[in-house]
Amino acid sequence: MRMKTIMDILTPSNIQFMIFTGAKYSLLLAIGALFFGVILGIIGAALKLSKHFVLRAIGNIYVEIFRGTPMLLQIMFLYLAVPTVVQSITGQRFQADPYVCGLIAMSLNSGAYQVELIRSGILGVDKGQWEACETIGLNYVQTMRYVILPQAFKRIIPPLISEFITLIKDSSLIFTIGAVELLATASVIGANTFNYLVPLTATGAIYLVMTLCISAIARYVEGRLAVSD
Repeated sequence: MRMKTIMDILTPSNIQFMIFTGAKYSLLLAIGALFFGVILGIIGAALKLSKHFVLRAIGNIYVEIFRGTPMLLQIMFLYLAVPTVVQSITGQRFQADPYVCGLIAMSLNSGAYQVELIRSGILGVDKGQWEACETIGLNYVQTMRYVILPQAFKRIIPPLISEFITLIKDSSLIFTIGAVELLATASVIGANTFNYLVPLTATGAIYLVMTLCISAIARYVEGRLAVSD
């Protein structure tokens, strides 16, 4: 019986499945990074707006580190350097998961950019809102949760959608640490079929379709928000 070769396995239907599976991973990574980035952005914005010098310093250090260094460096640091530190401390070999490292790095990087978006949104809320909340006896946390953040997020939803588009494209960077997402899938197919043109063109088209669809959603949301104002 003839053994199956890689060319037998990579049928057109299998190639299509692999590419769309890679696109799914890219999209899921971007969604996860945006979600955790928003959480980090809220925390970072609260730190930078704090009246305490130490808290403000922590917020500033976080933003400067992750905005001032390339995301690719952050991904590789988590995947290659952190396991070395863990091994030196515990004495046990530690192998990092490329998807987890990619998600953490993307979230930390996105959060640093979202800090400034959220902070500007908070500062854009009328000061009278703060005074009104203080008058009715709301503390800082309650004021932020129930009054300030809902109004701030209304202003920053369009930039957040743009950040989501950036994250979809940046998800291709985890290809460098062995994670199989959309670009990695195209590279694997090209290497085994000796034809990079078709998989890379298809990959570019899928990235373009995803970003154009999300851009259309952003324009719709921005228009709805403008009407509601």
